[in-house]
Amino acid sequence: MSDPTLVEFTVEQAGERLDKLLTQQIAHLTRTQLQALIKDGQVSVDGKAVKAGVKLRGGERVQVVIPPPPPAELQAEVIPLVVLYEDEHLAVIDKPAGMVVHPGAGVTSGTLANALLARYPEVALMKGQRRQGIVHRLDKQTSGVMVVARTEAALNALMGQFQRRQVEKVYLTLLELPPNPPEGRISAPIDRNPNVRTRMAVRSNGRPAVTDYETLETGFRGGQALVGAHIHTGRTHQIRVHFAHIGCPVVGDTVYGYAKQRVKLSRTFLHASRLSFDHPFSGERMSFESPLPLKLVRCLNGLRLPPTL
Repeated sequence: MSDPTLVEFTVEQAGERLDKLLTQQIAHLTRTQLQALIKDGQVSVDGKAVKAGVKLRGGERVQVVIPPPPPAELQAEVIPLVVLYEDEHLAVIDKPAGMVVHPGAGVTSGTLANALLARYPEVALMKGQRRQGIVHRLDKQTSGVMVVARTEAALNALMGQFQRRQVEKVYLTLLELPPNPPEGRISAPIDRNPNVRTRMAVRSNGRPAVTDYETLETGFRGGQALVGAHIHTGRTHQIRVHFAHIGCPVVGDTVYGYAKQRVKLSRTFLHASRLSFDHPFSGERMSFESPLPLKLVRCLNGLRLPPTL
């Protein structure tokens, strides 16, 4: 696999739109492809992420990171999976932290999609580039229960349930500070951070995002709180962004949380503990749970104060 390509140049004329200027400088990419790179935070002007339509003053330094092209076809890889349930239509997986769900920029192997293709070869027949079987996503460092489809009909039916908000998604997370009030709802729209396009942020013109939460345990050594979160929408990084927004970032989150983490944890303390949905063909309501991983259990035990006599 080749490395990303870095293109750098200085703007000579004022008044040009950024995306139009890039089509002149990088002829082998279309304007649409370049706009996608801008949206993904791969283009900077004087070191800052900007929008495609920004007009340049002249004299700015532009950097473009062009990721290597993905393989023409997703490669099957035999990767052990914890399967909670499977039938001819779908499977329910307990994803470990550290596994990327789907190939993307700089990640072409070792993903859940690669593993699904090896275990369920029929997913290769699904339409859509490299979507095989993937109904929804969890962040790389988030563990827990996921449903995947084995047929295109099941994929469409399950995706429809997510879009209609008929799927119940419950998470366990440890927050750096207890939320106030102890239980409630965070309703705050989310969009890309205009300054760092690889991150998300609460923005007034963003897409609606709703998270209900309940404090389950407090009294840890550092003042943390174990919280159950039920998300009604599935925005990128939603739980992490919402709790950071109210001043209670997720433990282990180096992107939206503390720059200097107080708890030594090599992942985010965020776990998809329960997922409920209707079977796409029988209509039966199905619910699956994933126990808290041992690493997170040990983290909690290390933070708990000894009982008082």
